[in-house]
Amino acid sequence: MSAVNITNVAVLDNPAPFLSPFQFEISYECLDALKDDLEWKLTYVGSAEDDTYDQQLESVFVGPVNVGKYRFVLQADPPEPSKIREEDIIGVTVLLLTCSYVGQEFIRVGYYVNNDYDDEQLKEEPPQKVLVDRIQRNILVDKPRVTKFPINFHPENNEDGEQAPPDNATEEKALREEPVSSPKQCNEQCPQT
Repeated sequence: MSAVNITNVAVLDNPAPFLSPFQFEISYECLDALKDDLEWKLTYVGSAEDDTYDQQLESVFVGPVNVGKYRFVLQADPPEPSKIREEDIIGVTVLLLTCSYVGQEFIRVGYYVNNDYDDEQLKEEPPQKVLVDRIQRNILVDKPRVTKFPINFHPENNEDGEQAPPDNATEEKALREEPVSSPKQCNEQCPQT
């Protein structure tokens, strides 16, 4: 059983211009007091084929984590367009919201993001050079992909020492390649949008 459960993730200001900050209102509950802070990260996947284009948009530590219910807004700057291949700016990509405890990721919420021009004529006849200031992003909030990883929230009580963090490479590759499942297929702990 997890010591921390996400109870809700609300994507604020969506759809929005590509260059607007991201905002997520995150609600969670803590069932056991934790010694260390939780680390929340937001990552923008810049290319489905090459993770070197991924950009970590924000990383924040939240604590202390006592038993109770919590809510905060995670705000992050948009991705830097110059670090994305031009052919990958328009179209569908992925946004990953993760939470870790002492370096062990225990939950990942993936959203598909559709980036397209805000004007029908630009959509039908795209310019040769991408006009980033005319792109609108739309996070598909009704179809998040939620993945949980078992971790040891109290390694000091484990005689065998700390549990190694999960191998996330396989799951990230799957998220890049598989369609998003319906939120109804998640258990009751899935974030609701």
